[in-house]
Amino acid sequence: MKILHFFITRIFLKRWTLVLGMIILLFLANYLSFTAARSIISTFQGYQEIETLNQEGTFIANLDPNSEADFDRIEIDDTKKVYEYLNKNYTYAMQVDGFVTSLYNKYKMEVSFNYINEEAYKINQFRLSQGNHLNFNYKFNKEEIPVLVGAGLATTYPVGSYIEITDPVTQQLVNLKVQGVLEKNTHRSNFYAPNSKNYFNFSIFLPINEEFIQSAGLDLLVNGLMDMVLLDSTKEKATNLSELIQENLGLKFNFFNQQENFNYFEDSYFDSLKIICIITFILLLIIVCLAIWNTLVSIRLMIKDFTINLLVGLSYSKLRAIFYSYFGILFSINLVILFVITAFNRYGFWLKKDSIFATYGMFGLISMDWIALLIVLFIDLIIGFTIVELTIKKIKSIPISVGVLK
Repeated sequence: MKILHFFITRIFLKRWTLVLGMIILLFLANYLSFTAARSIISTFQGYQEIETLNQEGTFIANLDPNSEADFDRIEIDDTKKVYEYLNKNYTYAMQVDGFVTSLYNKYKMEVSFNYINEEAYKINQFRLSQGNHLNFNYKFNKEEIPVLVGAGLATTYPVGSYIEITDPVTQQLVNLKVQGVLEKNTHRSNFYAPNSKNYFNFSIFLPINEEFIQSAGLDLLVNGLMDMVLLDSTKEKATNLSELIQENLGLKFNFFNQQENFNYFEDSYFDSLKIICIITFILLLIIVCLAIWNTLVSIRLMIKDFTINLLVGLSYSKLRAIFYSYFGILFSINLVILFVITAFNRYGFWLKKDSIFATYGMFGLISMDWIALLIVLFIDLIIGFTIVELTIKKIKSIPISVGVLK
């Protein structure tokens, strides 16, 4: 312990400003590595989830960003004509998320009403922790509506309980029966950015059928077109629908297959990822050079004390262990800081009552966070090994003799 204390205080911290700078650079490198790793994991998950749509005959609607949309001029009757045409001529998946309402719950979070038709429900294949899956064969305004609730609402609204509330899209009083509870952290990845996710821990899923759509307001009908998925269709039929929507609603929609969405995403995503990786590599290279240089200069300045330690029994194997202990401490401090920041960010969504990003996990971290931290740890182990072994090799080349004690 005395030798370790000597090396930390007299060698490693001889130039404490350089050490502080190295710690800051190491944290930046770790943070960038963590961000990139987590983003890659999230993207991979998104690709797996959306891959079911990446097949021939599937087209996803996207409002043309260059079109001038005047939503104030859209009439409810014209919108219903579009849906009548859809129901007669197409098989489509429709899911509309994010109609926020203030429904009492244990955590005082805003509750999101999400509307989903049967085809979209089949595609999503939500997993339940309790209860049964949705039933779409109900009579709107005559029967109770079966719903699924997120894990965060399960304690307040368990399976079998009833929720009486004014529906945000029909503006009618409805009686909802909790049919099942979604697994914790059930989410949906964005079609156009698979690394982006909305979580449904504080959501209520309402099944919608043709009867419900006829009673729905303009907001649901228009938003339902935004990410609508045409199934078992053709490019020609998708184009015909696009023209019909533009003729009736004045909105120009493009229909792309999922591979085209992936290609569009990859064009910008991989460029950003390359920049992050290059910056991280440069930072790590600077850290390695700075750590080795600082240690060697400090040893040369303290050559007399260093020589005495060698003469009284300090071997190079013990020296190697001391170096690994020191850099292990530095890397551990950085990982703890990174862990705390990540946990605080996750907890921040709960504090801000941001329900679409509120998640459950061990110490607040979800699986992708833990995997990303393990990747950072692996990178740190490689960097630590490189620094220590190169430093020991350089130290062995320093001429040391009894003469330095004179």
